[in-house]
Amino acid sequence: MDKRDFVDNRLSDVIIKAVADLGYDTPTAVQQAVIPAVLDGKDVLVQSQTGSGKTASFGIPLCEKVEWTENKPQVLVLEPTRELAQQVQEDLINIGRYKRIKATAVYGKASYIKQKSELKQKSHIVVGTPGRVLDHVIKGSLPLEKINCLVIDEADEMLNMGFIDQVKEIIAALPKNKNTLLFSATMPKVIEQMSRSYLHEPTVIKIAATEKTTPKIQHAFLDVTETNKMAALEAVTIVENPDTCIIFGNTQEKVNDTYDFLVEAGYPVGKLHGGMMQEDRFEVMDAFRKGKFRYLVATDVAARGIDIENITHVINLDVPFEKESYIHRVGRTGRAGKEGFALTFVTPKEETLKKEIEHFADLSMTRITLPNAKLVARSKSAFEAKITTRQKPKHQKAKRLNEEITKVYFNGGKKKKLRALDFVGTISKIDGVASEDIGIITIQENVTYIDILNGKGQLVIQAMKERTIKGKQLKVHVARKK
Repeated sequence: MDKRDFVDNRLSDVIIKAVADLGYDTPTAVQQAVIPAVLDGKDVLVQSQTGSGKTASFGIPLCEKVEWTENKPQVLVLEPTRELAQQVQEDLINIGRYKRIKATAVYGKASYIKQKSELKQKSHIVVGTPGRVLDHVIKGSLPLEKINCLVIDEADEMLNMGFIDQVKEIIAALPKNKNTLLFSATMPKVIEQMSRSYLHEPTVIKIAATEKTTPKIQHAFLDVTETNKMAALEAVTIVENPDTCIIFGNTQEKVNDTYDFLVEAGYPVGKLHGGMMQEDRFEVMDAFRKGKFRYLVATDVAARGIDIENITHVINLDVPFEKESYIHRVGRTGRAGKEGFALTFVTPKEETLKKEIEHFADLSMTRITLPNAKLVARSKSAFEAKITTRQKPKHQKAKRLNEEITKVYFNGGKKKKLRALDFVGTISKIDGVASEDIGIITIQENVTYIDILNGKGQLVIQAMKERTIKGKQLKVHVARKK
């Protein structure tokens, strides 16, 4: 692979076009190493930190290798959290958009029936959390016989969350003749043992931190008591006046209480924790990504692998229980060569935990003092001006790629006995539309969604208002964004 761009004669034009439209310019170190190895059909063991571009490193070659005509899943990707599963699914759909790759996400706290229905349709890649994937495997709703590649992503986090036994069960059910790609930020002994057991003569790739991937973070702490944390938080945020800030609490109760306090104080804020409905969690993450509010209060569900640009500040209301959690939390800031500020509130009881983190992470936190009332008062007008000013919409990675794609809604699906072939046959007969202009087709019980490519969405919508599918006249319009 060329170090300057994504040139490899084994990558097809449709993949290269998607990569370009997604704004991928120069391959990162992990992409330079992993893409050729996966194209060569090798197992890989990769140690690389968050933010190094590893999703594209396996997504690009796997989307290239997928056989579009095969209806059953060919790739299984395991992720430790629902948010990561959704994010990786979206990334893979975008990389494979022009090849019409269908990636399906399966995770807990979402409808099993709906997922089962999606898995009955064409799905090239399945991305999921271990528990729900295993559930589908046991119940027979996830066909495994065509799986030729397994990706175990964030393996150390799988271990921390207690998923390794489920991962092993899934591996035991998969075909023996497959490639396995294992990615981990750290290499605990259990992960090394897994690699020896399940990877065959792997290409071992260790990506050293570079100037671009090493977070430039100022680590600081503030001595507080439990009772003055909210007052301290308000004073610090007024003086610091962050552009975008994640505030971490150790418990759902702490997150809820802090969110309520900030809402009352007029902050543009969202909250995220595991007790929320999955749809609400996704909606909050999407809004935060788009810059609809500047502050997010969260438990550690937002600490790992979530890709959000330009987080200027991370504040730990509590010292995290797990030393690794500190690394993952503060890793949300100072990304891609930018500077970040990580502040941890420390009560007398948490002093020992703080020292353990400093030793573990080989860093020293600088003690800061609580801003005095005069400084807070002087800073208030600038703070209020910022929180009442709408942020510029953040750069959307897939914006260019999606410009010429229209998701079209039809009010008919499985109950009307409609199949993908029925839609393709009708739409491709429209003057000026070819089968190559028809992207991913998702047929549900009562509705169907179809991606129309190459700027031909309105042409299809107008024509289909006058045409029937299998003798049925369907309502058709641009799909509403969820």
